[in-house]
Amino acid sequence: MFHIVLVEPEIPPNTGNVARLCAGTQSVLHLIEPLGFSIDDKQLKRAGLDYWHLLDVRTHRNWEAFREANRGARMFFLSTKGKKSYHQVAYEPGDFFVFGKETQGLPDWMLQEQPEQVVRIPLVANARSLNLSNAVSVVLYEALRHHEYPGMV
Repeated sequence: MFHIVLVEPEIPPNTGNVARLCAGTQSVLHLIEPLGFSIDDKQLKRAGLDYWHLLDVRTHRNWEAFREANRGARMFFLSTKGKKSYHQVAYEPGDFFVFGKETQGLPDWMLQEQPEQVVRIPLVANARSLNLSNAVSVVLYEALRHHEYPGMV
């Protein structure tokens, strides 16, 4: 129903946790290279536990290849620089949620592509950001809530 996009993720357990989340919600996981680990990394597999057979994971050699493969898709870019909060969006099936690498977030040039599609998760002033897998969970479950958790029990 939804697509999670991790741009150049660096920490295997975070990506493994997101993979498990995607498997449990029937969301597609897109990984944009370069990755900070091997897709066969033990930590990645351990975090995803035994859910890998339920996962639709797609890797893309770079941002341009990803955009080409998903031309016309509606995308939301998660960043602390967003003007609008994630809960102020009317999500639609097929939406893509784009998250940046753990140490840097999304690059400014990417946020400037569609500034009206940049959303944030509210935090207190002194907090830099949430953990990547936690941020994905917050946004994905809000989108699923809008559609009353289709296919879930």
